[in-house]
Amino acid sequence: MPAHRYAPRGVIAPGRLFVDDQRAVAQLHGVGIQKFGERFYAWGEDKTNGGHFGGVACYSSPDLATWTAHGHALPVTPDVPDLAPGRVIERPKVLRNPAGKYVMFLHVDSADYADARVGWALADRPEGPYSYLRSERPLGNISRDIGAFADNDGTGYLLSEDREHGLHIYRLSADYVTVEEIVATTLTSPGDHSAGPHGYESPALVKVDDLYYLFGSDLTGWSANDNKVATARSLAGPWSDWADIAPAGSATYNSQISTIVTVHGSRATSHVYVGDRWDRDDLFHSAPVWLPVRIDDGTAELEWRATWTIDPVTGLIA
Repeated sequence: MPAHRYAPRGVIAPGRLFVDDQRAVAQLHGVGIQKFGERFYAWGEDKTNGGHFGGVACYSSPDLATWTAHGHALPVTPDVPDLAPGRVIERPKVLRNPAGKYVMFLHVDSADYADARVGWALADRPEGPYSYLRSERPLGNISRDIGAFADNDGTGYLLSEDREHGLHIYRLSADYVTVEEIVATTLTSPGDHSAGPHGYESPALVKVDDLYYLFGSDLTGWSANDNKVATARSLAGPWSDWADIAPAGSATYNSQISTIVTVHGSRATSHVYVGDRWDRDDLFHSAPVWLPVRIDDGTAELEWRATWTIDPVTGLIA
């Protein structure tokens, strides 16, 4: 097995592992990232137990490259059935609701992926601790990979992959802890897959210049594929055809999208593609693949860089 590769401190190096302030491998898998105040907060899957729940790890950073560990925002909890050892908790995403509470969304599942539910947890601080609320199938639909998005007016949305029907965009209640309605459901293009059209998984959503960009990954398990983007003027659609975000056949530089981070700077607004290069035999050491992504005029394109940094004040990438 090849030796693990680590990013130099303070630098983003796609395919190399981040090491936190405790000199441990940062567990930034399936991660959600938000900026609150002067720091970016990240919530990732701790893969200490492989595919089984090892806790939701929380980190913070001034620059998306130097990470401080804050422990588990949501730990393994034997007396809570959804959070017990042997369960599956994936794709932690956090939004701050209009009342100032931090709401964590989770893909909650059994080891055989039969449960297919979304879970909620709530905290007063971004790093937690989070109090687990419940899990459910939103409006009765199965829910696997998820994403979360807050629009400029404060309305919250849950993105949820439903293998039976497609990728749903749900509007949330004002406090973000309940699903209220399906705003849109998107599918892959007919004829692209022998199994027929379905929804993309690992969804992410951003808004740039009044245009919504919806990202997703095809259903190929731990193997990477050519991730896609579609656009719309309204979340209700109509949505454009799906397009590649990296060179065709590159399998998105051998990665799967987790989220898109927007960095508003004094000189530029930049976007960061945050992805995972999964190693199914060693999930703990699955490497991050984080790259600048140019989003403009209805297109999104990753820019490969072996090493790079972003200035959180100016927004400039170097």
